[in-house]
Amino acid sequence: MTRHLTLSTRTTAAGTVMELTGELDHHTAPRVRDTLPGLTLRPGQQLVIDLEGITFCDSSGITALIAAHNHALAADAAIALAALPRHLARIIRIIGLDPVFPAHPTARDAEHAWRTDGD
Repeated sequence: MTRHLTLSTRTTAAGTVMELTGELDHHTAPRVRDTLPGLTLRPGQQLVIDLEGITFCDSSGITALIAAHNHALAADAAIALAALPRHLARIIRIIGLDPVFPAHPTARDAEHAWRTDGD
């Protein structure tokens, strides 16, 4: 089976948006973790992980999301998930991480919520 993950980042006023598409598993999760140190977050910003295109996520993928949370926390920034697929939202809820990862329908909604919270 071919494992494929597309990862792209962009900067917004709120912080960094990391867009993930494909499978987030033990073959591809290291790529996410390896990208984190290169992301610059200032205190008060947020890291948004856009998961709209994720088709599969295993425990290694969840670990990569936790690593992203820790990266944001170390920068005194927040984290939010955007476009969380139903199957992944269920896993996050079952393992009790839903309070750790605020979720928004889109990355734009996450940015709007950040602006509202910061006002």
